[in-house]
Amino acid sequence: MARFGDGLGLGPDLVQAAEQAMGGALAPLANRPPDLVCFFVSGSDPGQLAAAAERVGVLSGTAAVLGCSAGGVLGGGRGVEARTAVSVFAAVLPGVRVRSFHLEVLRADAGLAVVGMPETGAQGADADEVAVLLVDPHSFPAGGFLSQANRTLPGLSVVGGLATGPGGPGSVQLFLDGRTVDRGAVGVLLQGSAARTLVSHGCRPIGPSMTVTSAWGNVVQGLAGEPALQRVEKLLADLMPVDQALATSGLQLGVVLDEYAEEQDFLVRPILGSDKASGGLVVGEHVEVGRTVRLQVRDADAADASLRAVLATHRRDTFDAPSGGALVFSCRGRGRQLFGASYGGADHDPQVVRDQLAAQAVAGFFSDGEFGAVDGRNSLHGFAASILAFPA
Repeated sequence: MARFGDGLGLGPDLVQAAEQAMGGALAPLANRPPDLVCFFVSGSDPGQLAAAAERVGVLSGTAAVLGCSAGGVLGGGRGVEARTAVSVFAAVLPGVRVRSFHLEVLRADAGLAVVGMPETGAQGADADEVAVLLVDPHSFPAGGFLSQANRTLPGLSVVGGLATGPGGPGSVQLFLDGRTVDRGAVGVLLQGSAARTLVSHGCRPIGPSMTVTSAWGNVVQGLAGEPALQRVEKLLADLMPVDQALATSGLQLGVVLDEYAEEQDFLVRPILGSDKASGGLVVGEHVEVGRTVRLQVRDADAADASLRAVLATHRRDTFDAPSGGALVFSCRGRGRQLFGASYGGADHDPQVVRDQLAAQAVAGFFSDGEFGAVDGRNSLHGFAASILAFPA
């Protein structure tokens, strides 16, 4: 029988926080050693981050231990931002094969090559169905890897997020099976878990859909035949005051995932600024000519409704069966920055997931980008909550 536990440790001493979090995560397992431990550490001292990770490894007593440094953690029904904290997720998974891996980027004749991925060619009941992936965004091309995985690893769902370090580039720490890794990506492959990946968006669209008619790199120069900046300014002027206010706090661009789908899902990317020379918009990703896009704003009502709808659909698809546990990778923009006191603030995502799925354990971290599969296609998302739900 599968068992799951989560724990949260707080305080300036991260080693003690790790012990507290591990105690909370292991208690529901009834003295059975976990098959998988995932943990997330928030703090400003790199040495303490590594020491906390070492302590988690010692106490876990399992071969598969995965973790990373983060700007905030989720655990114990709470979201903790900008504080020293450790969150731990522990799972007993009978009959599940768990394989850990470390990915690195090497230079090759044709450019760059990602190495370290285990063979995943099995099909049917023996196939690896899920990969949990934690990435140092400064040394690993997460978006490119996910695009490649869609082509070369069909049927594999990738869930996880971009880690952060206390000092920016070069300070991210990834943890795998008792060792600290300072670059690349770490993860685990799961076979036979029956876990399902879910993605909930934190933005809602405003204005009409538009076709990109001119672009150069990550600068969208033309929208619907007009200079992009001019077109956006016209749209913003026609919005209701409430939407205009939301747009001023951070306008995003949604790029349609499937041009032929009846209900369009978007990959949300930030608008970083404008290019005065071309009258274009500088976007956080290359956008090709011909793609359909739509402006997006961050909205607490829409984010809450989206998460509840995604979880309700999952409950319906699984015949309302309670989940055993869930890993949650929530965008850093979804904490107190998005959800006010009426929505539970930073606690919103872990509380809603726990309540709606009747989960035994929920843990994760606040990330700078989330991985999840939508309509069978793995993507890097923004302002999203990406969830891996395990059956009880």
